[in-house]
Amino acid sequence: MSASRDELIARLEAVERRLAEHVEADDHGLPPGLSEPDPGEAERWEAGQVWAHLAEFPSYWLGQIRAILDAPGAGQSDAVPFGRTRTDPRRLGAIERDRHTDPAALLERVRGSLAEVVDTIRGLPAEAWTARGVHRSAGELNVGAIVERFVVNHLEEHADTLDGLRRGSG
Repeated sequence: MSASRDELIARLEAVERRLAEHVEADDHGLPPGLSEPDPGEAERWEAGQVWAHLAEFPSYWLGQIRAILDAPGAGQSDAVPFGRTRTDPRRLGAIERDRHTDPAALLERVRGSLAEVVDTIRGLPAEAWTARGVHRSAGELNVGAIVERFVVNHLEEHADTLDGLRRGSG
């Protein structure tokens, strides 16, 4: 993990504020247009899809972290398999199901998930941060790196996506 626990929490608080600013904007968090695709990908999302994904993934990754920590040996001796890919049917189903939900309601779900993430990472003992998981495409990561990559960075990336949609540059 390159960021400290306090740095991760500060970044989570900052991204939560950014997301709230989108909901408070004149378009209520739903600027028109489509996002730019990720490098090497073709998929483009509208703001509702971004919000639906924001509402589902923090709690998913928190569950994966908890599974690593609950595994025998807590991921110390052998890395515990974790995660999913972009094509996971539950991920896709949640995005499709909630893409037309009011962003304000989705933001409340994000806030609830972030509160759980913050409470969990505040309570982790030092040795828990070094527990390891292995993801089929990201490889082996410790819990600190999983929090940073799959929760914090990912929230920031999607806040950036909403920023881009608001600017009209996807």
